[in-house]
Amino acid sequence: MTRPLKIGVSCYASAGGSGIVATELGLALAERGHEVHFITASVPFRVHLGQERVSVHTVETLDYPLFEHPPYTLALAVKMHQVASFHGLDLLHVHYAIPHAASAILASQMGSRRIPVVTTLHGTDITLVGNHPSYHRITRWSIEQSDRVTAVSDFLASETRRIFRTDKKIHTIPNFVDTARFSPRSADGLRARFAKNGERILLHASNFRPVKRALTLVDILAAMEERERTVLLLAGDGPELAALEYKARELGLGRQVKIVGAWERIEELLPVADVYLQPSEHESFGLAALEAMSCGVPVVVTSRGGPSEFIRDGENGFLLDPSDLGAWAARCDALLRDESLRRRVGLAGRASVEEGFPLPRVIDRYEVLFQNLMASKVD
Repeated sequence: MTRPLKIGVSCYASAGGSGIVATELGLALAERGHEVHFITASVPFRVHLGQERVSVHTVETLDYPLFEHPPYTLALAVKMHQVASFHGLDLLHVHYAIPHAASAILASQMGSRRIPVVTTLHGTDITLVGNHPSYHRITRWSIEQSDRVTAVSDFLASETRRIFRTDKKIHTIPNFVDTARFSPRSADGLRARFAKNGERILLHASNFRPVKRALTLVDILAAMEERERTVLLLAGDGPELAALEYKARELGLGRQVKIVGAWERIEELLPVADVYLQPSEHESFGLAALEAMSCGVPVVVTSRGGPSEFIRDGENGFLLDPSDLGAWAARCDALLRDESLRRRVGLAGRASVEEGFPLPRVIDRYEVLFQNLMASKVD
C-alpha cells in the first residue's frame, strides 16, 4: 500500500451477498489503514459501530405528499456529495449498479472536484434489474461512466458485455472469505438445537428471492430416501420464505424444515451442516457456498453461472442443473450416507478456498485497482 485512501462505500444494507461483500471489504480496508465511510440507507449488516477508521452516514429522504415514492437515488447522490466534500474522499466505491452507480456519478459531477467512481457488479443488478427496459439504458450509462468497473466472476463480466453491448473494460475480482472466521469447527452444541437422534442437516442461506429457487428445497427433501432422518435448516429472510414454510407443511415436512432467520454470525451456523445446498436458477458467484466450503462443509450448487469458477464437480463440491430435482435428491442421499465422502469433499473445499479466495489476497487486488486509479487521475 502506498498511501491510505479515504473511500466512500455504498451498498444495500441487507444480508444479501452484495451488501455482505461490500461491508466485509470496507471493514478489511479500514483495518489496513484506509478511512472508510459507508453511505447507506441504514447501518449495513455485519457493521458494528465503533471500529477505528469506519463511519456510517445514513441517507435521509423527504416524505412529501407529491412524492408517491421518495426519490432515494437523488437523496443518495446528495449524501455522497456531502460526505465526499466534508471528508475529502478520494473515491466512491459502489456495489450494485442501480441505484448506487447512477447516484455516485451524479454526486461526482455536482461539485468543482470530480470524484472517481468504482462500480462493482454483483449479479441481479445486471441479469435482472439492469436488464429490465425501465433500467437498461441508465445501467449501461452508469457502467460506461464509471472510472473502473469490477465484476465478481468472469461469468458476470461476460454477461454484462453481452447484455449491454459495451466494450467497457471490466476487471474480474472474485468474492472472498475470511478463512480465519469461516473455518471448520465443532458445532455439536448448536447442532443439538436443530437435529435430534442422529438426524442429518441440510442448510441453505439466502435472501429467498425467486432466482434462488428456494421452494425447490422442499421438493428435494420430499424426494430424498433419507428425508425422515433429515432436517432442512433455512437461514435468511425474503419474499419466498413464507410460501416455502407453507409448502413444507402441506407436504407433511413441517417438523423437518426449520427457519432460523437472518443469522448474523453465519460462520457459527454453517459448521452444523452436513451438506450445504444452493439450487439457484443461476448464481453470478455464490458467496454463501464459498463460505460453507471454507467451513469444511460439502456443497451442492447450481451448475449455472459463476460457481463453476471455484467448484470442481465431484472434487471440492458438486454442480447440478437446478431443474433436475431427482439428481439433487440422489446426491444429498449419497452424501448423507457416506461420512468419508463428506469429509473428503469438505476438506478439498476448504483447501481450495484457502488457495484461491482468502480475504487478504482479494483485498490486495482492490488496493492495486484503487491505487492505479488514483495514479491515473494524478497523471
